[in-house]
Amino acid sequence: MNKQTNYKTGHFAEKIALLFLWCKGYHLVARNYVTGRGTGAAEIDLIMVKRKTLIFVEVKKRTTQTKAAEAITFKTQHRLYRAAEVFLARHPLYQKYNVRFDALLFDTHLLPIHIKDAWRL
Repeated sequence: MNKQTNYKTGHFAEKIALLFLWCKGYHLVARNYVTGRGTGAAEIDLIMVKRKTLIFVEVKKRTTQTKAAEAITFKTQHRLYRAAEVFLARHPLYQKYNVRFDALLFDTHLLPIHIKDAWRL
């Protein structure tokens, strides 16, 4: 696959993930949130809220769900954690919310595996 195809496939997976979470009662706060240069952080695919929990969601699509899970390395987790810190600093409204990191793993099928509280740092 070329870079353009990977981008489109990833974007499509994010749209399906958003719809999937919305059907489970989650509400969108931000999509493809970028902290900016110099923060040492990564882009957050989805930021959702359910009740008083703010959920930072990483969406991964690979040929298998195992490969998708393996793509969320410790380095990726750390960068997402840093991005969450930046988001919370910029949006004080959410600072008293519980925070969770979830993963939605896609393979060639349309329905993902949703791993709640996928990691902690």
